[in-house]
Amino acid sequence: MPTNDLKLARKRQSDIIYRAPCSEDGASVWRLVSSCAPLDENSLYCNLLQCDHFGDTCIAAERQSDGALVGWTSGYLIPDEPQTLFVWQVAVDETVQGKGVGKRMLTTLLDRDACRKVTALKTTITAENKPSWGLFSSLAKVHGGEVHSEPYFRKDLHLDGRHATEHMVTIRFRSSVANAA
Repeated sequence: MPTNDLKLARKRQSDIIYRAPCSEDGASVWRLVSSCAPLDENSLYCNLLQCDHFGDTCIAAERQSDGALVGWTSGYLIPDEPQTLFVWQVAVDETVQGKGVGKRMLTTLLDRDACRKVTALKTTITAENKPSWGLFSSLAKVHGGEVHSEPYFRKDLHLDGRHATEHMVTIRFRSSVANAA
């Protein structure tokens, strides 16, 4: 098979496009997040605002064949740390889990103009959420980042004993991710 045919075959294998969300995605995002335990459900209105106001730092993964939203990453640049992207949630539909959709969403997001000055990524993860630890550790490795974590929102102090402690995970990159590419 000629090399050009291999490239086309790879493209056809992935039926998923990664794009900025729009307000019309709000309900689909809400349904996806609701289906992805152990993620906390936000209100539909919260997801609508994320899509509408933070589209440059959020990403939707859409299956082209049927238009289904199969991935969602919400994030924002921290107001007092504009070089730091905070990733709020990464949701991946069970039909595409294990296929690299989560890491692809994060990498695509870090490649955006809005994130061109990002030198750190932060997120919170509970101790038992092994898939998230794996995802962010893998992302750090790919981009040459160092991972640090510490308890942040504590079960009894912040979360009224109703939710496991969230650990602040910080990935520091050697330079902005855009410069590293």
